[in-house]
Amino acid sequence: MPQTSPLLTVMIAAARKASRSLVRDFGEVENLQVSRKGPADFVSSADHKAEQTLFEELSRVRPGYGFLMEERGNVEGTDKTNRWIVDPLDGTLNFLHGLPHFAISIALEREGVLIAGVVYNVIRDELFWAEKGVGAFLNDKRIRVAARNDMKEAVFATGSPWVGRPGHEVFLREMERVMAVSAGVRRWGAASLDLCYVAAGRFDGFWERNLSPWDVAAGAVIVREAGGLVKELDGGDFLKTGAVVAGNEKLLPQLTKTVRGA
Repeated sequence: MPQTSPLLTVMIAAARKASRSLVRDFGEVENLQVSRKGPADFVSSADHKAEQTLFEELSRVRPGYGFLMEERGNVEGTDKTNRWIVDPLDGTLNFLHGLPHFAISIALEREGVLIAGVVYNVIRDELFWAEKGVGAFLNDKRIRVAARNDMKEAVFATGSPWVGRPGHEVFLREMERVMAVSAGVRRWGAASLDLCYVAAGRFDGFWERNLSPWDVAAGAVIVREAGGLVKELDGGDFLKTGAVVAGNEKLLPQLTKTVRGA
């Protein structure tokens, strides 16, 4: 693996430690205690265990940093300039159905700017990581966004609203429009990995609405350091609105225009 900074070393170590309990629980997924926290929005004991590990490890090595976490919410730190944005299990629904496509996502926001991201696909042992100004990597290999510039040759990723959430009709219109002008659309159920797949050139672009900051913060750093762009679909701040579009310099404007047209 290329030489990582002390910051990335801390983030990667925390992700790997938290992954151990996820691997164990994934092997016994039928025995997990699962509660519902909203329509089609599940939280398992695995989420809580992984988040606790991440909270403890990151707090130990960087005391005073704040947190924004899926289960804990916003945790104020004494250091107001640094905040971890953490999803201990992105793709919970996949996890609970025995589908091996989920990840741990950790980002660091410093003075309002995302500066580092780690997304760890636990089952495939694929570690995506990036630091501002350093580049993006998959394990020990440098990654770049794909160079395609024709929508007809491109494959895009997206996510659909779950039952009980608004936006189904808009999503279906968006999907119809993108499918009509592209090689294909995939819906794999983990936004952090969708963004990393854009960074690695596996997908050519990604869009989704109603996401949370922990879904996209780390992936956004990785896409940008891989030479791609990540923006808000309607021009605002995607960490606040949750409406995200990503791709290379040529395809992102085309994808954005197509989706907005819906």
